[in-house]
Amino acid sequence: MRKLILWNVITLDGYFEGEKPWDLSFHGLVWGKELEELSLDQLRSADMLVFGAKTYQGMADYWTTAPETEGEVTKYMNSLPKLVCSKTLTKADWKNTNLTKDAVSAVSKLKQEGNGNMFVFGSGNLTGSLMKARLFDEYRLCIAPTYLGKGNRLFSEAIPNQSVKLLETKPLSTGGVVLRYGV
Repeated sequence: MRKLILWNVITLDGYFEGEKPWDLSFHGLVWGKELEELSLDQLRSADMLVFGAKTYQGMADYWTTAPETEGEVTKYMNSLPKLVCSKTLTKADWKNTNLTKDAVSAVSKLKQEGNGNMFVFGSGNLTGSLMKARLFDEYRLCIAPTYLGKGNRLFSEAIPNQSVKLLETKPLSTGGVVLRYGV
């Protein structure tokens, strides 16, 4: 059975992007060799990526034209199977992408069909839906050492109470901290 894992960089005050879509400037505070290696390890363990519509569009725009300096990450981002969950998109052109209008049903089914990890990156609205359905097996967060004060919070919807267990903490030399929680 596949594991569904949430991966996001968030600020101390819980924002996964600033006031404008794709304002991810705070990611630079934590990015470095350690986080790059963690990102590659996660992609190597993945057999599917799951996105909401906005994150899918942003990721597809970036990774299909990514500079060569992104190397191995680009290879994984473009080659891994992807699922985009959207009630509004009518097509998904990024290589190896399927589209679903019913995220909860599709993800529930896909979890039963494989053995690798499925990662959700970004995708605040989708994350809320999947949390409400209790589909996540693990939450992985990198806390960036900054307060934004406004923007889009990752956990903005009312989510039912769910206990999690701390699996790992990993401080980064950049001042960020990676937290892993199991459900």
